[in-house]
Amino acid sequence: MAIRVLLVDDQPLLRTGFRMILEAEQDIAVVGEAGDGLQALDQVRALQPDVVLMDIRMPRMDGVEATRQITGPGRDGPAKVLVLTTFDLDEYVVEALRAGASGFLLKDAPANELVQAIRVVAAGEAMLAPSITRRLLDKYAGHLPSGEEPLPDTLHTLTDREVEVLKLVARGLSNAEIAADLFVSETTVKTHVGHVLTKLGLRDRVQAAVYAYESGLVRPGAQ
Repeated sequence: MAIRVLLVDDQPLLRTGFRMILEAEQDIAVVGEAGDGLQALDQVRALQPDVVLMDIRMPRMDGVEATRQITGPGRDGPAKVLVLTTFDLDEYVVEALRAGASGFLLKDAPANELVQAIRVVAAGEAMLAPSITRRLLDKYAGHLPSGEEPLPDTLHTLTDREVEVLKLVARGLSNAEIAADLFVSETTVKTHVGHVLTKLGLRDRVQAAVYAYESGLVRPGAQ
């Protein structure tokens, strides 16, 4: 079945460009468009898309609040949000990731990257490489806790090895790199990552990286 995509951007020309790229793919169907966050909520309820391609800065309701309502408790469907941002990495992307977005995509990304991102997010994975997440979080370190606050109680639900894995995810290591660092198999790492997500109630490794920074477990800029 085709991946159902909703395009949300306040610039009609951008939506038209995205539609042309995506409709050229046999496994992707653009089921609707919206020019702001409020329209996006209505369209998600009516069309039940698999992926919402979401702009951040829009009138009436921005992409952060729309993402929060689409992916939050009591949401109407399984839609996943892929955030669009500028080349400079919009400061609100951190908030969108916290709100439940599955990743972000630069607006000037090549067409093949847009298509791949849609497929990856639809499959339930984080769209972006952990190293990109780390650069984003480091860039906007001022929005995050100083690291002096006590660690949250939820971290105590993790085993020592799971905490190690979470730190390495936040540092930008892939599963293969984590496996080499810890001298375990990549399958074992995937199992640990799954346990971390389940215990902390997180959607994917993007939110895991955000959580590690937000909780103070990892400090921006730390190696």
